[in-house]
Amino acid sequence: MTALELNDINVRYPGGGGLFDISLTAQTGEFICLVGPSGSGKTTLLRTIAGFLRPVSGGMRINGAEVVSDSAFVGPEKRGLGMVFQDHAVWPHMSVGQNVAYPLRVSGLKGAEVRDRVAQTLTQVGLAGMADRKPDSLSGGQRQRVAIARAIIAKPNVVLFDEALSSLDEPLRADLRAQLKALTEELSLTAVYVTHDRSEALALADRIAVLKSGRIIQYSDPQQVLNAPQDPFVAQFMSDAGLFPVTLAGGDGESERDGDGGGSVALENGSRVTGFTRMHAEVDPILAVGDGDARVCSSGEGHVDGTVESVLFDRAGWLVQVSVGDQALTVLTAGDRPRVGDTVGVRFTGGTLFSRENPR
Repeated sequence: MTALELNDINVRYPGGGGLFDISLTAQTGEFICLVGPSGSGKTTLLRTIAGFLRPVSGGMRINGAEVVSDSAFVGPEKRGLGMVFQDHAVWPHMSVGQNVAYPLRVSGLKGAEVRDRVAQTLTQVGLAGMADRKPDSLSGGQRQRVAIARAIIAKPNVVLFDEALSSLDEPLRADLRAQLKALTEELSLTAVYVTHDRSEALALADRIAVLKSGRIIQYSDPQQVLNAPQDPFVAQFMSDAGLFPVTLAGGDGESERDGDGGGSVALENGSRVTGFTRMHAEVDPILAVGDGDARVCSSGEGHVDGTVESVLFDRAGWLVQVSVGDQALTVLTAGDRPRVGDTVGVRFTGGTLFSRENPR
């Protein structure tokens, strides 16, 4: 069943900007992440779904019920949504149980049914037996669990998360992230989750919407977002890709075929690159090379040479940022640690081919 459906939603701010032609669906039990740079519209989109902003045009349905159309607008209190904020917004003068019970009491429930539902929900979020505690006696992670419990106790149509875990420290954040994913799957909750953390989106999402300037550039599963970006911006944002002008090696407007049946293109320095994924590259082709599409080698032994700008340690090796002309690449290497300022070679092992004029 479709839990959430947006059709050509447009939102305008007085000073300009907003959302433009947003269409998106989420199935019951699906976990959707909204990602993009600051100002891309992800929080605006979440607030529009919540009913805090009224679109100038477009339609929206929640569990099949129309909540936005040219002639109708249903307010946030009647949309059957739960919401979790970054700062958890747990009321300090109420006990944990009173905080969690609040949506039920607003809906008119009383007595034993409320107590039973509170106890059950606290158990589900790992806070069994804490109903009588005050929020100031809890850790930050526990307070965020209270906020999650309050958001889900009324069995909402959709739960909205606005950077809900970003204020927590690692490894608590990673632990709560895993528990949140398990909880939404166990309860078949439909979730829309705003995050600036690409790794978090990849870990949590069934589908990811990548936004730029108020538009959804790509909406697909994490594997497709990483391995088949539909736009150079997606490759840059999700994989720190560098963009390199290339020439189609074949004389007929097609990339030349190599011995394995794959295409090849030529960089500006004449080096041939193979192993890429071809998208749309009929005009002014560029090759997007992400963090998984290159390796560091000795100067002169790669497709291009570049200068090491930074070196950071990672569990899997060294994250090396290399500048090549006006482009920057992040390359993971398990070899010796390069030094900042070194000239190194970079060999491309893959990438995605786009047309600069018509990337999609």
